[in-house]
Amino acid sequence: MTYADLAARALQDPEGFWAEAAKGIDWIHPFDQVLDRTRTPAARWFVGGKLNTCANALDRHVEAGFGDQLALVHDSAMTNTVTRYTYAELTDAVARCAGALANLGVQKGDRVVIYLPMIPEAAIAMLACARLGAVHSVVFGGFASAQLAARIDDAQPTLVITASCGLEPKRVVPYKPLLDEALRIASHIVPRCLVVQRPQLSADLAPGRDQDWATLMAEAKPHPPVPVEATDPLYILYTSGTTGQPKGVVRDNGGHAVALHWSMANLYGTQPGDVYWAASDVGWVVGHSYIVYAPLLQRCTTVMYEGKPVGTPDPGAFWRVVADHQVNVLFTAPTAFRAIKGQDPTGQYLKSYDRSSLRTLFLAGERCDPPTLRWAEEHLGVPVIDHWWQTETGWPIVTNPRGIEPLPVKPGSASVPVPGWDLQVLDDGGEPVARGDIGNLVVKLPLPPGALPTLWGADERFIQAYLSRFPGFYTTADAGYIDEDGYVFVMARTDDVINVAGHRLSTGALEEVVASHADVAECAVIGVTDGTKGQLPWGLIVVNQGCTTPHEQVISDTVAAVRSTIGPVAAFKHAIVVPRLPKTRSGKILRGTLRQIADGQTWSMPATIEDPDVMHEVARLIEGLR
Repeated sequence: MTYADLAARALQDPEGFWAEAAKGIDWIHPFDQVLDRTRTPAARWFVGGKLNTCANALDRHVEAGFGDQLALVHDSAMTNTVTRYTYAELTDAVARCAGALANLGVQKGDRVVIYLPMIPEAAIAMLACARLGAVHSVVFGGFASAQLAARIDDAQPTLVITASCGLEPKRVVPYKPLLDEALRIASHIVPRCLVVQRPQLSADLAPGRDQDWATLMAEAKPHPPVPVEATDPLYILYTSGTTGQPKGVVRDNGGHAVALHWSMANLYGTQPGDVYWAASDVGWVVGHSYIVYAPLLQRCTTVMYEGKPVGTPDPGAFWRVVADHQVNVLFTAPTAFRAIKGQDPTGQYLKSYDRSSLRTLFLAGERCDPPTLRWAEEHLGVPVIDHWWQTETGWPIVTNPRGIEPLPVKPGSASVPVPGWDLQVLDDGGEPVARGDIGNLVVKLPLPPGALPTLWGADERFIQAYLSRFPGFYTTADAGYIDEDGYVFVMARTDDVINVAGHRLSTGALEEVVASHADVAECAVIGVTDGTKGQLPWGLIVVNQGCTTPHEQVISDTVAAVRSTIGPVAAFKHAIVVPRLPKTRSGKILRGTLRQIADGQTWSMPATIEDPDVMHEVARLIEGLR
């Protein structure tokens, strides 16, 4: 069946389409209703069905005779170690962990906060919670105490699981003191903590509250999977909110399992036994969906990497992992490739490794600029697929469906809407725009399986944040357009569409031109308040390592390129070269804070920032430009 046929069927008969997809999951009790449109605040999928997500990810493969297949490969560039688990070994570890959690009082429906670095115990703990029917909430390792405390107060967990430390290229990050401070300032009292002691740093345990992971795992007996309703929550994942209070995105068990399993074959083109590597972190949605759950539901081998794309030890780090573990599909963020390209613009490090196993590269997290996509295509020699989705959606909204019908790649486009997602473009008044015109990207309700049904304990906030602006639609808060061929171009967050003298310009389009300069490794364009034109675009440019062109010339060239490509209407005249771009730990550029600095507003250091020193340096340079 062609992509067009499948997409049409999914929209015309969603119940039939998803009931068929649900056959890929083992159900303890079949669902009574595929889609209940009467549920509030949002429609719910597979109502009445019972299953266990962990059993679908692990036990069923062992029972089918695949216990000896590799399930999880943990590769740590920080410790130069590799740990491997077969499906039988991972099932045993998860079952014993579930037994240990049960011994600590964790029951079905309880919340467990997981505050761990990229170590196997993170995946084991997540799956153990799923096995018990407990709701895990993974907090990105190294988040500051105040941010962790806010999530503890919202989720009200029975247990927190942490480690003695995390590892960065130049330092050891003590986790336990951060947790201790979070527990001190949180209103909610956490009765038990479970601590993974890492050899790089030992943590002090509080008597009566803190337990040692290794000791409890050695004493625990395996716990069987607990049946849960398809509509019961599997996890809570917090994402930033405009009020400063994080939003707890809820993911249900049934829709999540069906959608992710379906996506692995149809969107990523994988088969059971393939090696799949999502180079992300379990603290982000990519880690939840495509490090832990989806590859295991599909019976793939999933690679979990503790390291960086550069600096651990060099820009060849990713290619070493691909070669060592015979990776078939790689999924990472465009920012990782921009970092690699910036330090290895000619691709010399690539030549040292055998990448013949690699079939496809997928990019997501923020828009992939065409120069980076072309660089990856040229040097890897495999299809490079930019695709688009969000923490809230849990899996792709737009992609090039490699397992259905591989489509031509259009640089700058995330390709086409995934079957089941009714994506439309509306103007600010809620009216459809013409093909090719930029507007608000929205999804007609109901959302497909796997998308958030609500926010944790905040139904009204869910409605206000996502469903109220355009009634009958989910608001993505992204701006873009759909071209005549049906390809989707996601250009910016809606607050990153700048208005220059009445002309709406996408920062993504401006960045695409700037990034096309041969000496530019990556860039960001922000809209800065101007008394005459309303807003003006300012550029922040990072040049390639070893660049010999004077910075003034690079700036002059990019200004001229924008004028030539987009036109004088862009009024792009201001740019600076910066050593690095301030980013979150997940790789997103902190454009909002940069705009505040450029506008001369009071700003505070974002809790999610990867390196505060970079922000201070860039702030100094921006203030000099002002």
